[in-house]
Amino acid sequence: MKTLLLIYLSTFPLFSSLSNPEYALANDLPGAWETSKGDTKCLWIITAKHFSITYYKADEYLSTEGGEWAAASNGQIKVMWEYNTQTPDLIGTTKNISLKQKGSNLTADGTQWKRVDNGTPGKLEGAWLITGRYRDGELTERTPGARRTMKILSGTKFQWIAYNVETKEFFGTGGGSYTTKDGKYTENIEFFSRDNTRVGASLQFDYALENGKWRHSGKSSKGDPLDEVWTKRDILGI
Repeated sequence: MKTLLLIYLSTFPLFSSLSNPEYALANDLPGAWETSKGDTKCLWIITAKHFSITYYKADEYLSTEGGEWAAASNGQIKVMWEYNTQTPDLIGTTKNISLKQKGSNLTADGTQWKRVDNGTPGKLEGAWLITGRYRDGELTERTPGARRTMKILSGTKFQWIAYNVETKEFFGTGGGSYTTKDGKYTENIEFFSRDNTRVGASLQFDYALENGKWRHSGKSSKGDPLDEVWTKRDILGI
């Protein structure tokens, strides 16, 4: 499986020139998008500044890549990779990419992406980094560096990714759909790089939002207790 944004274009032709450059990409793109080819699915989560793209099948995780993006001139966006499991050499590099987007359709060289959501209704939309853990009621905080664990969420889709931007190491990922209701955050796992038997599982956690931080507590996919603090990347400036 080849990387989406450069080499994989021959199979998933994603990007093309924008026919109406006045489209406000920075406002129109955020949310979740999906496409498929055969039994391979592709999920693209986009927040105001960050993105992640993942390939998977019903019984197999394939690859993921992501990082930062920003609107550029002439209907283009500039992407910068922070992780890329298929082509690690792209990490830290940038590329300008042209898009054509209208309403719920994202078209590129004949390939149609369908919008899943526009960042709602879930209350956790955004890109987050883990910044602390509670143990025995005491909070231990950390400032993210090169080694990062990120959660990126649209209004209905989520993904966590553990990686190192300096060594280009990738440690794992998982994702799927989620809901937020009555103080409960529920994940429905659709792909999991470390153990595909977890696909189909639902995990429920308590959550609270305070001053841009997300407290997340419950039990992990292994059944271990967890009580974590996540902070939006916009606040951290990372």
